[in-house]
Amino acid sequence: MTAPRLADEARGGRRKVRPGSIAFAVCGLPLSLLGMAYALAVLYAGGLLSLTVIGLPVLATGLLGARQLGRGHAWLMRTLLGETIVPPAPPEAPPGAFRWIRSNLSDVTAWRSVLYLVLRLPVDLLAFVVTIALPALAVWSIVWTVIGDPELWLAVTAVVGALIVLAFTPVTARTVMRVHRLLGRKLLGPSTSQVRVRTLERARTVAFTAGTRDLRQVERDLHDGTQAQLVALAMTLSLAADTLDGDEPTGRTGALVARARTQTDAAIAELRRLIDGMSPAVLDRGLAEALPQLTGQAGVPVALRVEMSQRPDPVIERVAYFCVAELLTNVSKHSRATKASVDARVVGKVLRIQVQDDGRGGARIGAGSGLSGLRERLTAVDGTLGLHSPPEGPTTVALEMPLRI
Repeated sequence: MTAPRLADEARGGRRKVRPGSIAFAVCGLPLSLLGMAYALAVLYAGGLLSLTVIGLPVLATGLLGARQLGRGHAWLMRTLLGETIVPPAPPEAPPGAFRWIRSNLSDVTAWRSVLYLVLRLPVDLLAFVVTIALPALAVWSIVWTVIGDPELWLAVTAVVGALIVLAFTPVTARTVMRVHRLLGRKLLGPSTSQVRVRTLERARTVAFTAGTRDLRQVERDLHDGTQAQLVALAMTLSLAADTLDGDEPTGRTGALVARARTQTDAAIAELRRLIDGMSPAVLDRGLAEALPQLTGQAGVPVALRVEMSQRPDPVIERVAYFCVAELLTNVSKHSRATKASVDARVVGKVLRIQVQDDGRGGARIGAGSGLSGLRERLTAVDGTLGLHSPPEGPTTVALEMPLRI
């Protein structure tokens, strides 16, 4: 569709009055009165009881209800006015009563819904007047001049005034509905900061996914291309060495071929280590299948416990795998531990991994143990790192990551 046609359709849409505008103006006034009453009741009760034990829970519950009322008003606006409002992110449901109260009291969407309920009443009053009351009065004036017996100047004035009101009713109705749409978009939809956060989260997801895909492509190219060529070279050198062994002693030539073969074998081993470090093949079967192999290669005996009811995203699995690998390396190199344990489980929508060892404690983030790098890696996927390492040990590191990036 061309740009001029889109512009013409947009102008045509602005000239039309949606049939739902009348219904929105009729039902809007009683709804706005109820909404205003609810908002004032929530604010009054919360403020009045704020000095008591039940004040904050009452206010938190009222804000949660305001958020739900905002969703209902957004649905009504979409149904009658055709205004699609992007729903804000759902509220968090943290465990514990205190965290639940704090989460609701700090819910920006709920407070913006309260402000919408307060500001909608004057707009609805104006919409009712210009959409219902004034046109009804204009029609009544015309009917009155027909069935009544007013004086000529009064009848002419009433008819002309009524026709002017009816002529401008579509314009005023569209203007008031445009104010309603603007109010709904600004207060019932996500805020500018929330939209930016969503945009950045989508960009981060795309970047992580693309990065993982590119790494897998490089890994396949190295595995199927470079490594295969090096293996073929090693076989050729092996055949050359066997041929030289069957001939007369060749001296320096045989030594150089043997040396080249040894270097080729070392290059193949290093390339395999590099490929496995970029994208471990065992992760193709999932983190639950990769952890037993990882813990089996640790420098100390590791007790592993895995409970995963669902598989995380590949990006999350990759981050978790390398974090556990780094922690087990720290255990082997720095802790002087004789044993360790890894507990990985899925709790709700969160992947929790706990790595513990019986070695000396005193580990600190930023003390050269690599924990600060792990924390930064976890922060990139909205994860957290917790550390408990008293001087006498043991050391426990807790990792938490969302299942979905």
